[in-house]
Amino acid sequence: MATALITGINGFTGYYLAEELRTAGYTIVGLSSAETVQSELSVNYQCNVLDREYLVDILTQVKPDVVVHLAAIAFVAHDDVDAIYRTNVVGTRNLLEAIVKSQHIPRSVLLVSSANIYGNTLVESIDESVSAAPANDYAVSKLSMEYMAQLWMDQLPITLVRPFNYTGVGQSVNFLIPKIVDHFKRRAPVLELGNLDVVRDFSDVRSVVQCYRLLLESKTQGEVFNVCSGQGHSLLDILQMMREISGHNPEIKVNPAFVRANEVQRLVGSNKKLDNMIGKLSMIPLHNTLQWMFKHHVVGLG
Repeated sequence: MATALITGINGFTGYYLAEELRTAGYTIVGLSSAETVQSELSVNYQCNVLDREYLVDILTQVKPDVVVHLAAIAFVAHDDVDAIYRTNVVGTRNLLEAIVKSQHIPRSVLLVSSANIYGNTLVESIDESVSAAPANDYAVSKLSMEYMAQLWMDQLPITLVRPFNYTGVGQSVNFLIPKIVDHFKRRAPVLELGNLDVVRDFSDVRSVVQCYRLLLESKTQGEVFNVCSGQGHSLLDILQMMREISGHNPEIKVNPAFVRANEVQRLVGSNKKLDNMIGKLSMIPLHNTLQWMFKHHVVGLG
């Protein structure tokens, strides 16, 4: 039975990825900077990716067959810029160094970057050849991580993924879609948002982790893949879906405080390269994801 090491296992994506890989027959080992709950389903270590020595100890002991690196500061508006760069760049380097020092090379190492690296672009459907133009510190940190990872490509079977926006049950209300769904659940009379005209490519977290698993099982060393639905939705589209799902029609107000500087107006990806590698998947439609989130309540996973 193959062993999968997942960093950031206590986070939103980590929860669903662990379930996806466990169902596929993997033994799960998780790393998290927060205290982890031990269970019969996985072995979890409390380890910050900035702790280089402990990372080496864990990798030497576990000897994973595959590694998925999710641990990151993923909230674009996070106010601790130093932490963004230390975690997303230095933390990733520490992990790669620890894998090499453990003297056990996994068959696949999946590093999660972000479609935010593309920034504002005039390209209607963004593929992996589009030049990066990061518009915030989070995006810069992820692009820096990608460049740093190139230094390790000759030693490790690294695959880079650039997920576009995705959501699902348990995502923190700090993020836009959970915030909107929460307001409709509570039938709040007023919903304050930022720019209503932004367009994003939203996927279901369950589709995203399925893509990650299939990439782990494919020969993708040295490659970069967008993970996306290929379809764009504006906030106005999402609000209309939520009105239909909930039967609630709150007043929508634009709050200037929620309008970000350097806002990326449109971010819609091409998934052709991904489809060519793992086969065309039946991605869960956004309307179905919103229904799932509206009907279920799970404490935020991050």
